[in-house]
Amino acid sequence: MKIGQDQYRSIWVEDGQVKIIDQTLLPHKFFIVSLRTLAEAATAIRDMWVRGAPLIGATAAYGMAIAMREDASDAGLTLAHDMLIATRPTAVNMRWALEDMTALLRPLVPSGRAEAAMVRAAAIADEDVAINGAIGDHGLSVIRAIAERKGGPVNILTHCNAGWLATVDWGTATAPIYKAQAAGIPLHVWIDETRPRNQGAHLTAWEMAGNGISHTLIVDNAGGHLMQHGRVDMVIVGTDRTTARGDVCNKIGTYLKALAAHDNGVPFYVALPSPTIDWRVQDGVREIPIEERSSDEVSFVHGKLADGSISRLRISPEATPAANPAFDVTPARLITGLITERGIATASAAGLAALFPEHSAVTP
Repeated sequence: MKIGQDQYRSIWVEDGQVKIIDQTLLPHKFFIVSLRTLAEAATAIRDMWVRGAPLIGATAAYGMAIAMREDASDAGLTLAHDMLIATRPTAVNMRWALEDMTALLRPLVPSGRAEAAMVRAAAIADEDVAINGAIGDHGLSVIRAIAERKGGPVNILTHCNAGWLATVDWGTATAPIYKAQAAGIPLHVWIDETRPRNQGAHLTAWEMAGNGISHTLIVDNAGGHLMQHGRVDMVIVGTDRTTARGDVCNKIGTYLKALAAHDNGVPFYVALPSPTIDWRVQDGVREIPIEERSSDEVSFVHGKLADGSISRLRISPEATPAANPAFDVTPARLITGLITERGIATASAAGLAALFPEHSAVTP
């Protein structure tokens, strides 16, 4: 994607250093960070300088590569794996990337690990771009069909940020939107603010504005109202982990959007890169660990003041405690379809196994 006239990915290597965009500063400040140590890579994931399941996975892979420059011994490999996997528990992409990297590096002699790790991390990043581009192509068919049936702009509701900032490029939920824009299909995007971290307001809105896509920011609880009045043609969200039977774990509030969409007959799609499928898990509500983040994210907001300065403000009484579950699970029965890089699947064990038969042995 472009920022101004320059082409960017959300993570890249320049002059031998791994670079990322500090997303905690967007949309008010664009700042590039160099990740030079394993500790910095872990901090970037834990403190959400990078976020989004695919990007977390790619960053973890690069974190392993950085770690091999520091200590390529077996102990260093184990330390890197354990430090990175502990940063955020919900997104399965990180586990997938770390297992991939460990399987590659463990048989190698230590002197060959650093170079091999960097090559593989770059390949994982490239694979993510290809996967998301294919998701965009398959999702485009859904948007095109709605546009042809409706004869007017397609109104799409999103939740959180599943854009190119959440991946290496293209995004998951936004990939079909970008493809539709390129195809000349008129559309409008309703952007949930996505409290408490406001990734919709900060990141998705920044992406849409930067790419010239018609959009409107709404409070999280406005989505159901818009659906009741026929102002949403489809919902498309991303996912941090999806079970083998099609339950989807995504940013907190996704489940409520799915319920509203189901009640109003609005198609509800999930953009699903295959590395986010956890083939070992069946029941999302019972089995997926839900990250509990700091209560400060609920009690405080960040914003730009009239004088241009960025400030942190408390919005609740100091004596009031806050809870902050970061994700919820949407049951497969509420999902119209899973848009993957191989096509669109029904949200079921059979639907996923049909597209990914190499994993069908582990599905019920």
